Parts: sequence; structure tokens; C-alpha cells
Amino acid sequence: MNNQQFDKIKNGKGFIAALDQSGGSTPKALAGYGVPEGSYSGEDEMFDLVHQMRTRIITSPAFDGDRIIGAILFEQTMDREIEGKYTADYLADKGVVPFLKVDKGLAEQENGVQLMKPIHDLDATLHRANERNIFGTKMRSVIHEPNEDGIKQVVEQQFQIGKQIIAAGLVPIIEPEVNIHSENKEKCEEILRDEILNHLNNLSEDENVMLKLTIPTKANNYKELIEHPRVVRVVALSGGYSRDDANEKLKENVGLIASFSRALAADLNANQSEEEFDKALKDAVDTIYDASVNKK
Repeated sequence: MNNQQFDKIKNGKGFIAALDQSGGSTPKALAGYGVPEGSYSGEDEMFDLVHQMRTRIITSPAFDGDRIIGAILFEQTMDREIEGKYTADYLADKGVVPFLKVDKGLAEQENGVQLMKPIHDLDATLHRANERNIFGTKMRSVIHEPNEDGIKQVVEQQFQIGKQIIAAGLVPIIEPEVNIHSENKEKCEEILRDEILNHLNNLSEDENVMLKLTIPTKANNYKELIEHPRVVRVVALSGGYSRDDANEKLKENVGLIASFSRALAADLNANQSEEEFDKALKDAVDTIYDASVNKK
């Protein structure tokens, strides 16, 4: 493990950019970027276009390691190059720590939650991630209802796979998202916090994780998790909130930093000039950095 990168993620000022839309969400991401679904044919072309979009974001002067401490990549992005270097190496040169999304999507809803689908080739993926100089991973489940059994299963699955990732020398970002439209969001978050705490307390001293959580309804609900010795950093997803709303809520939570995807890229468009694009990205980066670093 790279100690310099570990220190940056643990103590650095800034936030983590989530650039990891995968097969299912790519058409939506491209459409939001001004590339309609009818303008390309087949998956290969689609992934070429999304790599161009990500390349444009990552190579922009607004995307800098002073304010963006990490970036989460999709598997294909890890295997592709930016200006002649593998993406993770290009990011590292910019001072941005690379992470890899490793989950294969969500299972059907059961017990008020969606577990992750099985990750059959995880060992091979982690081996490749090490070869590509990836620092950590990310995997997502979703909680819809305050069902104790369901939430227990979600956290158990996350930590079980998390340990496999730790054993491969990487830092897992455990992401049990709480649906922002859940009728009992606050109750879900209380149960989730306690479950995560149980698992954290059972980790050994050389087992460290990160957490990626929905911004809680009750400010500072995750204080204990943020301060836990086994937690490298707690980051927040935007979860469908607009950037302004997400930033506003984030500011109320001490020690919680952003890991936004849609809220980061919302104002970017394929048809913008370089100057317009860089300005739109800079505005997004500035406001998300501010909400991550300067608390109320």
C-alpha cells in the first residue's frame, strides 16, 4: 500500500470524485452530458464516448489534486489510457488517489434492501487493480426500508467482501446507500450506523475501511463512525439531491466529505467549448470542496 496516498485520503483536504457509472447507468450519464442514446451504436462505441467524457474531466485543469483527493473509476476506465498512461497512473501524477468500482450491480429488492449481486471474478479483478496501481475499491448496496434483518444482511455482505479486498492489500469503500426517498430514512440510518459500528469493532488493527454513506437526515448521525480508529475516511454520496441541496446538507456534517457523481458532472456538456467546460467543472469543484472542508 502506498503510504503517501493513505495519508492523503485519511487527512487530505478535499473530496473524492465518483466517475464510475457502469454499463447500466452509462446511457443516462451520456444523455446528461448531451450525447443522446440514438447518436451511437453498440456498447463499444458507448464506452468510447464515456471514456472521452471522463478523459475530458480528468485532464481539465479544474480537476486537480489540491481539491480532489481521490477518484473512483469504472473497470474499463482502469484498463484504458489517458495521454499514454493508464488512468490510475495519470491520476496519481495529478495527486489524485485512484479507486475502482468492483461490484456487479444490485440484486432484486428483498427485506427492504438490495444486496449486491455475486462478484464472481473478484480475486482476478483485485489482482489487476494492484497491477494498475489502484489504491482502493468501492461497492454499493441500497437500503429502502428500516428492516433490521435486511440492513444486517447488507452490512454483513459488505464487510465480508471488504475483508477479501483488505487481504488483497487494497482499502475498500463500503457503500450501503440509504435511498433518499425512503419514508423512514432517519430510522434506516440509525439501524445502519449501529450495524456498521458492530462490524468496525470486530476488525483487527490492520484492517481499515472507508465508508460511503447517504448524507444523513439527522446531522452528525455518523460522528462515531467518522471518529472510529478503523475508518480511514467517511465520504458522502449525493444520492439524487441537486448539488446545492447536497452541499447544503453536507456542510452540517463535521468530518464528512463528498464523493459526488451526478452532482459533480451535472453542468458539463459535450457541446461546451473548452473554456465553458473548464469553468463549469471548476464551479462544481469549488462548491463541493467548500462543503467538504468548511463546515457550518
